[in-house]
Amino acid sequence: MTVIDWIGFIGVFQILLAYILNVIGKLKKEDLFFILLNVIGASLACLASILMKYIPFIILEAVWVLVSLISLIKYKKIA
Repeated sequence: MTVIDWIGFIGVFQILLAYILNVIGKLKKEDLFFILLNVIGASLACLASILMKYIPFIILEAVWVLVSLISLIKYKKIA
């Protein structure tokens, strides 16, 4: 595996971990850890997609980052 593969793998793992923990009831979508897993994971997956020059996933992950950042901003306003 290349460095790009590892970056993408770690990012996708974090997104999936957040999703699984949410589904099994260990994290709520409003939890800071859930939000950070999504922001960091999507950022890493987006970076890997940029390095691979794969436009569809650049768009997908960039939107995921933006939505997660909005959640983070909302979290900061409430806290």
